[in-house]
Formats: sequence, structure tokens, C-alpha cells
Amino acid sequence: MAIHEETAIKVAVKVEKRRHLKQLKHEYNVYTNLYDGSTDFLPRVYGYREFFLNDEPVNGMFMDLLGYSLQELFDFCEKRFTLKTVLMLGEMILSRIEYVHFKNYIHRDIKPDNFVFGKEEHCKGKLFIIDFGLAKLYRNPYTFAHIPPKQGKSLTGTARYASLNAHLGYEQGRRDDLESLAYCLIFFMKGRLPWQGLPGASKKEKYKNICEMKERISVRELCEGLPSVFSKFLHYIKGLSFEEMPSYLYLKNLFVSAIREHKIVNDGNFDWMIKRDLMRRDRL
Repeated sequence: MAIHEETAIKVAVKVEKRRHLKQLKHEYNVYTNLYDGSTDFLPRVYGYREFFLNDEPVNGMFMDLLGYSLQELFDFCEKRFTLKTVLMLGEMILSRIEYVHFKNYIHRDIKPDNFVFGKEEHCKGKLFIIDFGLAKLYRNPYTFAHIPPKQGKSLTGTARYASLNAHLGYEQGRRDDLESLAYCLIFFMKGRLPWQGLPGASKKEKYKNICEMKERISVRELCEGLPSVFSKFLHYIKGLSFEEMPSYLYLKNLFVSAIREHKIVNDGNFDWMIKRDLMRRDRL
């Protein structure tokens, strides 16, 4: 943590050892390209510089100090969210992914850890999408020409939430970010995904086992016991071609319709807020 000289607010400092590849510089450039001054779900990035930390040369990126991630809040809620919380989050996360895609990038590491609520007064209560170290341009920003499909790519992202095509070594596109979102939402509803905890003598073998299960399991099996919104969401994404632009409006309407169907009040009261309030009352 550090203090920003001009604004006097607390900021986070993300560092990497200078001898490593400059992934942090890439991430800083992505944030700079994404942020347009009016976006309230991207943390502000105040600068990038090289400096010494404990006599070791490091690269550092200075950004908004943020609060708890969705993974941490999920753990706080004993690894289960209600349908209300999942549907409200689904709509919010989708809008953030849509914006990133609109700005010509794919994230390539959509997971609960990378959605974080603000902490400081100027960003409290806002859900941020973070960690663009693996982000990539999927189209030319000037001509909008899409990158070509490729094979033989190593897995980029987190195996638990990675799309099947990412496991199979295909170039990722917009559909892959959305498939990862689907897995996140199912994880929030069920508390785990069926490929969690699979054995493997090595990381490579474990990834192979996860890939095989993702190939084998049907959308119906994966979404068994859940409201139809989740299988509809995943079926739609699985049907997209590599370059095809997703209908974000259709996907948003799935959440809106499910909220209406289940008579949910979309009031921004998430599970962790209710639990926190109950804990405060118990202490009185």
C-alpha cells in the first residue's frame, strides 16, 4: 500500500520482480487502453514505474486499493450463494465483460477472484473487474479484423473456469470469457464444479483429466437441479463460433427474465450484506 501524492488517497501497489517478463507493463497498458474516464467498474491506475523494494529491483503498478473479491465473499457465505445473489452478479459481471470486449480485448482469466468490490470511499460498493495480465486483443482496434483461429496453444487462464476450447489448445475468443462466466455462476449455485479435486500426478495430468470431464459432461448434467437460466446461458455460448459476436442483450435478458420469474427484487442486497447485518445484530 502507498499514498498517492496528488490526491492523498491510499493506493495498492502491485509488484513483480524486474528479471521476470514484463507482464505488469502489459497489464498497465491494457488498463490504460480500457479506461476512458467514465468507467466505474475498472480500478483507476495511477502509474507504472521501476524501483527498488528491499534492495531488489521490481516493476510496480499503482492502482485503487480494493476490497474483498467474490471468492472471499463466497467463502464468507460458507461456499453457497442464493439464486438472487447469483442472478444479480451474473447481470453485473456480464456488463463488465461486454465492455472489455467492446474495447477489443478478451480477459482470458474470468474467475471469482478477479471481481472485487471497492474499499475506499470513492469506489465503495462498486464491483470491479481486475487482473488483465493475460488479456489479449482479439481484433484490430482500427480495422476490427478478428484474430485468426489457431491450434496448439497452451492453456491460458485458470483450469477450473477455463473453457473447453482453451483446454483443447484453441485460440480464445469472446465466447471463452462467457463460458468461464457460466462456470463461475454454476460454482456459486452449487458450491463446487464436478471437475474440482480430480487427481493427477502432475499439473499436466490434472489438466488433462479436467479437460476430459468437460468434454464428457453435458450441459444438462452440469446444470442439473438449477433453474433453466443457467443451461440456456451455457447452451447459447457453446453454440457460438470463434469469431461470432455474442448477443449480450439476449444473455442479459436471460437474467432479467429469471429475476422476474422467481419474483426476486433486484435491490443490490447480496448474501454477504445480509449475513454481516445479522452478525452485527447478534453482537448487540
